Amino acid sequence: MNDPHIPQGSTAWSQDMVRRTLPVRAQDGHKGVFGTALLVAGGPDMPGAALISGLGALASGVGKLEIGTYRETIRSIAHATAEATYVPDALAQIANGSHSLASYTAIACGPGTAPDALTEAAIDHLLKSSAPLILDAGALSARSYANRSAPLILTPHAGEFSRISGYSLEQITDAPGACASAFAEKHGLTIVLKGPRTTIAFPDGERFHNPTGNAALAKGGTGDMLTGMMLGMLCCHDNWRHAVLNAVYLHGACADEFVKTRSPHTMLAHDIAGLLPEVWKQYE
Repeated sequence: MNDPHIPQGSTAWSQDMVRRTLPVRAQDGHKGVFGTALLVAGGPDMPGAALISGLGALASGVGKLEIGTYRETIRSIAHATAEATYVPDALAQIANGSHSLASYTAIACGPGTAPDALTEAAIDHLLKSSAPLILDAGALSARSYANRSAPLILTPHAGEFSRISGYSLEQITDAPGACASAFAEKHGLTIVLKGPRTTIAFPDGERFHNPTGNAALAKGGTGDMLTGMMLGMLCCHDNWRHAVLNAVYLHGACADEFVKTRSPHTMLAHDIAGLLPEVWKQYE
């Protein structure tokens, strides 16, 4: 029987594709080889978003992670993300141009950030950077995108995608793949449209859907975890498309592993980071 959630005209990113494209970690490598990521996340009232997305990045192959967030957020999460370093008040520093973006392998912005003028000003500078850029949550807004040399990846759920694209929820539900592809091609970016069968639409028209995941992911914070995982994988994959696709696949595969022995009602977003080492190993 056909799965009504599978977007027409897309290809499943399969476990064989994951096995062929996961990076090999060179035995003589050092942290510099595996990239430096900047994660701009977590407002004063949402410190958990920085924590969850930070854990996702740290577990996903990045060499060094810098978390850009508010000073009070740093105090509340540093004990749980001890491997990261921090950029205090990063949104303000990026918005006024005082924090250089030149050294980063990949950047993500949005989990737990407010969709306000400060965030928009920071995004204007982030879009001018030469690193692959992920925009999520509070960084998603209706805007025009100038062509940039590095990949731009937006990770909305259906409600966010409706808000930034102008498509109705009904249109997105009926044809998620077509809507995601049309928007991706028009704006020259990648859309990761999160849902029961997440659609990944690239700017050249290539489109995949993800076969992993279950209802355990229907909980706050799991999207922040995906953003972090994607950021980490962008730093250790040679091919950025493979990084995006493998992050989505393994994120769902962790949820599938969880429900083998536990109720889907009980999974928390940070459980995904705990499961990832074992799940990733199954595909190497």
